[in-house]
Amino acid sequence: MTRQSAPGLLERPTSGLPRVAAAPARPLVPSPRAAADDVPAPAGTGAVPAAEPAARRSVRRPPGRRGPLWLAAVVAGAVVAAVPAFTGGTPAPTTVSAADYGLGAADLGLTGAVEDAEARRGISEAEAQQRLSELAASRAAREPQVVLPAQGRMTTCFCMRWGQMHYGIDLAGPLGTPIYSATDGVVLRAGAASGYGNAVYVQDADGNVHVYGHMRYYDVRAGDIVHAGDQIAKIGNEGQSTGPHLHYQINRGSMTGRPMDPEEWLAEHGVAV
Repeated sequence: MTRQSAPGLLERPTSGLPRVAAAPARPLVPSPRAAADDVPAPAGTGAVPAAEPAARRSVRRPPGRRGPLWLAAVVAGAVVAAVPAFTGGTPAPTTVSAADYGLGAADLGLTGAVEDAEARRGISEAEAQQRLSELAASRAAREPQVVLPAQGRMTTCFCMRWGQMHYGIDLAGPLGTPIYSATDGVVLRAGAASGYGNAVYVQDADGNVHVYGHMRYYDVRAGDIVHAGDQIAKIGNEGQSTGPHLHYQINRGSMTGRPMDPEEWLAEHGVAV
């Protein structure tokens, strides 16, 4: 028996038997895309579709690409909110409008309120001006423009005395007798003065300076505005004095101006000594 003539015992006959295609291997983890499972097998291959499993196991999808972005945004927001607490900054004030309370411009009546306020203010100013004018007129009517500077007895006139000129009048009175400003004016100086002990100098609207001397106590200082009849001091016995009295003198035009007779000046303004 030759090798060629010997029967093919080890060879499987292939003719006459149909070919069966092997089933495609399924992946261990099913694909999340349902469309891949629904694709039919190619025609003519004779492939037998595999049976569907009874139940699929849900597999958690991995996080998408936006996950890290959301985490970074949350962290950044927390850092920004915490910055004022560390830096001592003051948060921006919250603005609340009328709309937040359900009120509109018509409900507030802003235009009418402003107009009413303007009207009331205008009336108040007009009334105030009228009353001030009335007050000034009544004050001018009831208050004299010039007063006697002190109540007392005139002991020395504007005249020669002991061989020298006495440039004022002396009004004697008890210690503490009030001394008044003879007219409206501004205090130029108040305090120690040679020969007077203490003196107060008041300049009137005409520029004349009224001098009040020998007081122990005075109630004004430089720059004060005084009116006729305002108390400025009290009679004393300071300086070169022989007894409690007020020395009253008027210098024309300035503190060092030429003295004038106070008795005549008072008489010209309706005040008798």
